[in-house]
Amino acid sequence: MSWELDSSRSIYGQLIERIRERIVTGVYPPGERLPSVRDLAQEAGVNPNTMQRALTELERTGVLYSQRTSGRYVTEDGQMIGKMKEEAAREAVRAFLEKISALGISKDEIMKMLEENGSEHNI
Repeated sequence: MSWELDSSRSIYGQLIERIRERIVTGVYPPGERLPSVRDLAQEAGVNPNTMQRALTELERTGVLYSQRTSGRYVTEDGQMIGKMKEEAAREAVRAFLEKISALGISKDEIMKMLEENGSEHNI
């Protein structure tokens, strides 16, 4: 999963989004230790201070927790991860509907497309 960051939006906010995305998709499973701040910053192509700030915010919200000398870990709270996954799905649906509506596609056409494509993706 790429760290494609958009320079027109807050880098800090995008880092939070990307890490949350990696958690809900299982790249960083519950209870797993995250790479170091420096490693994550290098991978994302950002300043370590910016990555530190994003990780601190994720810690503040309970998505991550620290073990004093061994680093940061992903929460093991399945409900929290499930809620994050649902929020991400709702945002993806909202963005999809916004985009498809701008094309002038009707609700019936959207539903037909979803049905046709859903079987291809086991939905």
